[in-house]
Amino acid sequence: MSEKSSPNKESRWFGFEQVDPREKTRRVIGVFDSVADRYDLMNDLMSAGIHRLWKNRFVRMMRPAAHKKLLDVAGGTGDIAFRYREKAGADATITVSDLNGEMLKVGRKRALDRGYVRGFDWVEANAEDLPFDDSSFDLYSISFGLRNVTHIDDALAEAFRVLRPGGQFFCLEFSQVSDPLLRKLYDRYSFSILPAMGEIVAKDRGSYQYLAESIRQFPTRNQLKRRLEAAGFEQVQVISLSGGIAAIHIGNKL
Repeated sequence: MSEKSSPNKESRWFGFEQVDPREKTRRVIGVFDSVADRYDLMNDLMSAGIHRLWKNRFVRMMRPAAHKKLLDVAGGTGDIAFRYREKAGADATITVSDLNGEMLKVGRKRALDRGYVRGFDWVEANAEDLPFDDSSFDLYSISFGLRNVTHIDDALAEAFRVLRPGGQFFCLEFSQVSDPLLRKLYDRYSFSILPAMGEIVAKDRGSYQYLAESIRQFPTRNQLKRRLEAAGFEQVQVISLSGGIAAIHIGNKL
């Protein structure tokens, strides 16, 4: 899908900097080109390992099973896909899609290191324009990737299109901290410690400054719920995690 329909303000913001939507997409690719090799290490350091608990819960909520075809979008390094495979078994069918080829290279290597030589497809694609037929998947997941999509509403429409009737959408993403004191501490961490950590570990301060800013530009939990409903999803659930630092959104295609 092109720039045509997306009304959302996120399409013109790269963090706190206003840009052309096409430039935003190019810059996002550049961010993940830069951090791909150390992306998972940085996730551990940034969250003190808590992201692993969030992701484990996220995957459990999918109720993994070999007969359910999973499309994991923006999942290049395989973090969600491998968790799903562990639960669903060797007969699981998993497609990992990512806008960034470098992230997919990391994922393929990690898959081979785990001995996963079948059951995975790795596809370089934009979440806004997926190269899959209608009604192709039982599950659609996107973990810490939706806030980097230029046109979020187009991506949600594509998620709805590629899911089969009865399919489910799952999104794990950073959110807005509820408690004022925790929010103050979280803001200080995000804008002071996180970029410095990125500079030391990933040799890239700017990318982690962008990631901190992108969280603040992302829709609130209720806003995203309404946008999922506008895309056609029903029975939308929202689960807040760790005081609102992250959230899971689930939608059903009935």
